[in-house]
Amino acid sequence: MLEFAGLNWLAILVASAAAFVLGGIWYGPVFGNAWLKAIGKTKEELDPSPTPFFISMVTSLIASTVLAALIQTLGFNTAVDGILLGLFVGVGFIATAMGSDSAFCGWGVPLFLIQSGYRIVYSVIMGVILTVWQ
Repeated sequence: MLEFAGLNWLAILVASAAAFVLGGIWYGPVFGNAWLKAIGKTKEELDPSPTPFFISMVTSLIASTVLAALIQTLGFNTAVDGILLGLFVGVGFIATAMGSDSAFCGWGVPLFLIQSGYRIVYSVIMGVILTVWQ
């Protein structure tokens, strides 16, 4: 059973913040233009609402909390453990689910790769932070 007692909440907040910062870099200078093209929008067409940012922060907090519970339950404690768990979760659960969504929603390969790539990388980053800082 997953254990949530005894989790390092500061590490969880830092891992969540790291995912959020990565999103700003990923969807900004790194893949921003390709992402806009893949969703068929321009910068001017994006809604300036804070709602997507708030939702992103909440979902990264939930993801880092569950990942921390998995790490604690499995007894992982090295950066390699965190990298591997991040890859397994990112590829095995997140990217595969997004692949199915992509097929049904007609997102196209570029959008699938950008979206799932971000989540795989943030899963690895979270995994490292959460395994080494318990």
